[in-house]
Amino acid sequence: MTDSLSMGQAIRADRLELMVVATDVNFDEAAYLRANPDIARAVESGVCASGWEHFIAFGRDERRCVRLEVPKGWRAEKLDRLRPSLRAHLACGDRADRLDFIDQGVRDEFGLVATNNVSSHAYDHEALALIDRHADGLVLDCGAGLRNVYFRNVVNCEIVDYDSTDVLAAAERLPFADATFDAVMSMNVLEHVKDPFRAASELVRVLKPGGELMCVAPFLQPLHGYPHHYFNMTRQGLASLFESLGECRVEIYGAMRPIWALHWFMSSYRAGLPAELRETFEAMTVAQLLASPQSLETLPVVIDLSAQASTELASAHALFGRKPGVSP
Repeated sequence: MTDSLSMGQAIRADRLELMVVATDVNFDEAAYLRANPDIARAVESGVCASGWEHFIAFGRDERRCVRLEVPKGWRAEKLDRLRPSLRAHLACGDRADRLDFIDQGVRDEFGLVATNNVSSHAYDHEALALIDRHADGLVLDCGAGLRNVYFRNVVNCEIVDYDSTDVLAAAERLPFADATFDAVMSMNVLEHVKDPFRAASELVRVLKPGGELMCVAPFLQPLHGYPHHYFNMTRQGLASLFESLGECRVEIYGAMRPIWALHWFMSSYRAGLPAELRETFEAMTVAQLLASPQSLETLPVVIDLSAQASTELASAHALFGRKPGVSP
């Protein structure tokens, strides 16, 4: 394996890019397959002889990437800083490359299941500014997902064993002592945990007095499992999770703006229709779509929406049940 630090990624003293455009000079078979799961599957199934063959035929022109490894020294340095602040009573599988606080008991308690879903979001300008403000401290990224940039001062905490993950732990039971971190981030995570109030309490607990917290959670976003999706939050709902912090500001910017939710709804709606109805739906004007819902309910573009899309975009769900046992 070629040394990650010699493969041409953009590197600074505090961070490095893990995803780098592949070239004839930096090409590495394993790194190419890591960056391109579709090619890895094609090689595994025999459709393609190797990643190199794909790169020569297509990948160079497509500007495909290689995914580099996190330098062992960077992660080891970070974990050494963390170890004095770990909660001793929690069982830890202290592997050579990361800390693992997820056992079967934790999986059962918090509903953690294996998933092939990949959560990957780039940091926005606010998150990057927060990280830079605490360059000399430690920042917790709770529910970090798969990160394409690895920061020396950011602890990537996850329930999935990505190559960028530093600590495996449930958000509802963080393995860190009180007041460990100078800043804490939770980006599009709390909708996926069973007990967001408990998770929020944990985020505050591990934050140092005077430390910064940044939390992003969806409101009008469709169902998206990772692998579960439990709660969306209103502005007041999100604020109520962090009442112990006192006065907080809640903002809407970038991909949080309503146009993104509208695009998501419309795209998912179109994808959930039978192929022969998609053009009909696309041709409808905003005025037609804003007609009374009662007048639209019998249209094919409404009644023939797939069950999956109907659940993903539902206005509401009705639950019916009966308590076990015999009434007195």
